[in-house]
Amino acid sequence: MTKYVGILTAGGDSPGLNAAIRAVGKAALGHHRMQIIGFRDGFRGLMENRTMRLDGGELSDILTRGGTILGTSRDKPHRMPVGGKLKDMTDVIAGNYRDNHLDCLVCLGGGGTQKNALRLKEKGLNIITLPKTIDNDVALTDVTFGFDTALGIATDAIDRLHSTAHSHHRIIVVEIMGHRAGWLTLGAGMAGGADVILIPEIPYDVECVAEAIRARSRTGKNFSIVAVAEGALSVVEAAASENKTAAPGAKKPEKGGEGEYAVRTVRLAKKLEQLTGLEARITILGHLQRGGIPSAADRLLSTRLGTAAADLIAQGHYGVMVAARGEGTRPVKLEDVAGAVKTVPADHPWVTSARRVGTCMGDL
Repeated sequence: MTKYVGILTAGGDSPGLNAAIRAVGKAALGHHRMQIIGFRDGFRGLMENRTMRLDGGELSDILTRGGTILGTSRDKPHRMPVGGKLKDMTDVIAGNYRDNHLDCLVCLGGGGTQKNALRLKEKGLNIITLPKTIDNDVALTDVTFGFDTALGIATDAIDRLHSTAHSHHRIIVVEIMGHRAGWLTLGAGMAGGADVILIPEIPYDVECVAEAIRARSRTGKNFSIVAVAEGALSVVEAAASENKTAAPGAKKPEKGGEGEYAVRTVRLAKKLEQLTGLEARITILGHLQRGGIPSAADRLLSTRLGTAAADLIAQGHYGVMVAARGEGTRPVKLEDVAGAVKTVPADHPWVTSARRVGTCMGDL
């Protein structure tokens, strides 16, 4: 019998989403003879039953497109704004799943999507997820699609900032996405030759950072590039966030939101000006990092994961995320993924290599 498969994209947009939609759809339609139904704007569209038929025509010419043809949102099934109030809409979503005669729902998203998908699984829905995020922080997968593209964009930005930093003898502080994990900042900082890399996993001492910059000045290098993840915290801020004893007057760091992250970045830049005597300028890459054409690596990864998802549906293997493992894939239980975060280990080879080439990580 023909299987009916729903698909949605949730959370922030990311390069490779359309490539993944295409891979799931073309493998399901052409190889497994299934029918595909897209839901617009994430879990919101599933709740409102706003569908989009995905046939060969709709899946054509989207491999290289950024964003998602389905649209996305950050609405959560169990806390969805409806009529000015937050309501649990999981029963409505389950009803629409049944009304569309779905055999499986494929959810493309990051950490939040994995948790929301698990909630729907617990309601009795057949669910498969694919790991998407430029932050690369989804657990139990080698890599997420979107990361490679964002890594290239952030690296290119740092490359370009070198010339203006050198010309004006400035400190350039470049804020890179990653509020929970530092993979993107660490990778781009290393590839772009940043002099200082600050990530959430390693609380930094601003005096240590300043001394690294002053040491460069003493050797005739009157500029520095500081790559800072939006979630990076100073030692004082990290202590305050954990309700530990902090210096008198220390403020608890702001949580979430681009504005709050920017406040911390501005504070860091001003402090470095005071401590080094060099002029500091800030560049916040923001949404540039997840826009545009996906890289070849992300297109390949999305295609591998999407076709593997179609195979799992054909096998009736549900309740899993399709993880990247080497050049292959592996299904991992949603229960093992949801709520977990893949952070940068302090002894990760990238960290070790960064230190070996003299990059200041803010802690030594």
